[in-house]
Amino acid sequence: MPKKAKSLTYYEAIGRRKSAVARVRLHLAVKGIDAKVSDVKMAKGDIIVNKLPVTEYFTDQVGKLLYEGPLKLTDSLGRFIITVMVQGGGKRGQLDAMVLGISRALLKVDGDNRKKLKPHGLL
Repeated sequence: MPKKAKSLTYYEAIGRRKSAVARVRLHLAVKGIDAKVSDVKMAKGDIIVNKLPVTEYFTDQVGKLLYEGPLKLTDSLGRFIITVMVQGGGKRGQLDAMVLGISRALLKVDGDNRKKLKPHGLL
């Protein structure tokens, strides 16, 4: 049985797809307290991509289903503050890179998440 990760301020992972690269950080949020990430106040469950809310960066509903997929499968939706920096490629490549980065970061949070993510092709 994999060990749980040590307590950190955030878990970081890289996702790549075509020429797009996404650096994903899952910040641990304290219950009831807003956190500051890059001098911006954020609440639990917020997702920021290139300093914009994810709904502004990826506007379509298909995108929302994709980036929330790994979070729903691992029961982590609303558990973290997620910051993503993406570079290169088009919007779809960036979205796929972000999804892979989120999946890899969730794997670092708990190794048992692999059993939930791998069958859905998210790793």
